[in-house]
Amino acid sequence: MIENIYFVHDSSYVDEGVSIGKGTKIWHFSHVQTGAVIGENCSLGQNVNVGNNVQIGNQVKIQNNVSIYEGVTLEDYVFCGPSMVFTNIKLPRSEFPQRGKAFYDKTLLKKSVSIGANATIVCGVTIGEYALVGSGAVVTKDVPAHALIVGNPGKVVAWVDKKGNKLSFDKEGYSTCKQYQLKEGNLLIL
Repeated sequence: MIENIYFVHDSSYVDEGVSIGKGTKIWHFSHVQTGAVIGENCSLGQNVNVGNNVQIGNQVKIQNNVSIYEGVTLEDYVFCGPSMVFTNIKLPRSEFPQRGKAFYDKTLLKKSVSIGANATIVCGVTIGEYALVGSGAVVTKDVPAHALIVGNPGKVVAWVDKKGNKLSFDKEGYSTCKQYQLKEGNLLIL
């Protein structure tokens, strides 16, 4: 029997039927619900809620006060800043409850996406690899890979490399590092 392959603080709850990867840490006052799958070496801060059947990849960092509702998938290396928000129903009505997989719009954050503090991700969107969503932004539609999104509603204001540095482009649309090209408003990886 392998003991202590992951850490769960005494004040947190982990329901039955959950999978938690080696090296993951779940801090104070958090709750991981049935069917959730959390990868290896993740960090869930204080007061994090992981909903039923949520899929979380490896090396994901979720800061304090984040709820990841059913229908959300986080791929490897995703970063969720403090108090950022996911939604999972486009037309919520208390009078007419909507529960279960059939009602939840799917949201996907691809590899190495970073979401700033207090940002809101409206359900049903896909955020492309290495995209950055600024603090307080409201994402209402799909985000291309390597985009920097700010504002409400969120808009692409720049493009970033894998490390999150803003890219600069010459007259032909090539980045100074020659690894990217901006062509007709789309970023191409060379």
